[in-house]
Amino acid sequence: MNVLVTGGTGSVGSRLLPRLVEAGFDCRALLRPGKTAPAGVTAIEGDLLDPASLAKATEGVDAIVHLAASLRAPDPQQMWAANLEGTRNLIDAAKGGAPKARFIMASTGLVYASDASRPASESDPVAPERDYPASKAAAEALLAQSGLNWSILRFAFVYGDGDGHIAQIPELTARMQLHPASRFSMIHHRDVATFVKMGLAGALDGRIVNTTDDAPMTIFELSAMAGVAVAPVSTPLPNPWAGIMDAALAKSLGFRPEVPTTWLAARDGIL
Repeated sequence: MNVLVTGGTGSVGSRLLPRLVEAGFDCRALLRPGKTAPAGVTAIEGDLLDPASLAKATEGVDAIVHLAASLRAPDPQQMWAANLEGTRNLIDAAKGGAPKARFIMASTGLVYASDASRPASESDPVAPERDYPASKAAAEALLAQSGLNWSILRFAFVYGDGDGHIAQIPELTARMQLHPASRFSMIHHRDVATFVKMGLAGALDGRIVNTTDDAPMTIFELSAMAGVAVAPVSTPLPNPWAGIMDAALAKSLGFRPEVPTTWLAARDGIL
């Protein structure tokens, strides 16, 4: 199976590609000039904002795994261009060069409302409050209306394989003034690969799926894992459901996490 991956040099893509190669997929990666593909991956030079460069990348592929995204661009317009217009260009290229390919797009659980009254499920309306999730929600809608064979993975907090994400929790907590009892749904890179393989096999066709493990983690716990003690506070958590994603659909489709909890990842030395 010939698979195009965008964002292959990013934190998620650089860990996903070797796992796809190991599983026997014939992978190509869309890379900007000067970037290097992992071993066993064919590099295709191009840019999501350069439509002409995408024809060669998409031609004849059986599947597209669209990971490329802008998360913290200083200019919100750059973020919208990368996340929405880049996706639009890739969809158009797929229609021209691989109209029957599966198109799997990475999105985020941040699209859900922060005032949820229960764990967020895929049928809930989206209500993003910042540019990054808003641009991803717009890209989701674009793909769902594209006529392609699509699936959308709403990632929980992705971590593991030494990516440093948990180490960033104290800085994130200070910048966003997060309550120590705030919780994040979590997903290890190994299980990102599990979900992508499910998508490539057709198990997720036409679906939006929450990608999350079995146990949300508090800021207090994650900060301790990062080696920074966070003092408990006496004020109540405003909304205990914010940041929590429901995993019932994923489990009904056959997902069984290889890394069920962040605590097990810590025990096994794969944070």
